[in-house]
Formats: sequence, C-alpha cells, structure tokens
Amino acid sequence: MIDFIKVVSATHIEDFKITLEFNDGVKGTIDFKNELWGDVFTPLLDVSLFKKFTLSYGVLSWPNGADFAPEFLYELIETKSKSSLSV
Repeated sequence: MIDFIKVVSATHIEDFKITLEFNDGVKGTIDFKNELWGDVFTPLLDVSLFKKFTLSYGVLSWPNGADFAPEFLYELIETKSKSSLSV
C-alpha cells in the first residue's frame, strides 16, 4: 500500500503537455495550458521556461518557485481517465 502519492517520472511531450508516472504505477498526460494562471504560474506560459521543470521529492517544480502537488496532478489524471470512460 502506498502511504503518499508522488511523481516518479515526468517527460515533456509538446507545448504544455507533460506525461507523468506516479509511484503506484498510474500514468497519464496533462495539458497544463489551462492551469498556468496566477503570479507564479503565468511566467510558465513561456514554453522555454515551462520545459525546465524538475522532480524534487516527487513534486513537479520549476526554477521560478512554481510547483504542483502530486495529489493535484494525480486527481487531474484520474478525472481525465474517468471522463474518457463515460462516453
């Protein structure tokens, strides 16, 4: 059983899309375009900065201090999976 969720790999696909894998094996791609608002996230609309993400202790983060909690990212992927099943 997983005590806490974390991102174990992240790969930039194109534009604002990143494929993530979590420590429980769940994988998915997120298009961050609609998530990049507010003071810390707006600079990431520059794709050259967006692509400079790193993983630190299972958290997706950027050099400007922006980050997304792994639980939030996991929920985005789970919601996307469920909505694609309900056609």
